[in-house]
Parts: sequence; structure tokens; C-alpha cells
Amino acid sequence: MRSEFGATDEILANAVYSELNADPTYYFRHVDVRVENGVAQLSGYVWSADAIYQARKIARNVPGVTGVSTSQLQLERNGRDTGPAR
Repeated sequence: MRSEFGATDEILANAVYSELNADPTYYFRHVDVRVENGVAQLSGYVWSADAIYQARKIARNVPGVTGVSTSQLQLERNGRDTGPAR
């Protein structure tokens, strides 16, 4: 059985993921989102430092997210498309 936090965190993760994928400027298909106790942890690959900042901004603006960690978000220099992260 899921805890109330687990269900809320899963809902938040899905909301962050949806907002990232709705961004018209950056390609966030290789970004995975995990939320623990309201803190969104973004991991995976983006193609620019600006995309990292934008991902952080998008995640922070999702209601219910209390913090954002992008320490596991890396720059992919080859621009490979290997499908969605999730």
C-alpha cells in the first residue's frame, strides 16, 4: 500500500514531467523526474546549460514542489535520440 506521501510524490513527478515536455523551446524527453517529500530530482540528459536552468525553473513552478535538484542532470554533447527517459 502506498503512503500518502508516495501518492502525492508520484502525482507531482507526473506533473513536473508533463510541464517539462510541454516546453516549446527545449527538448526534455531524456529527463527523468523523481519526487521525494516534495523535492523534485531531475536526472538524465539535456543539450545545453540553459536547458538545465529552464528545467529547474519549470519544476520549481509546479504547485506542491518544495525544492529541485538538478545535480544528476548532465549535458549530452552528441545529441543522440534514444527515446524518452520514462
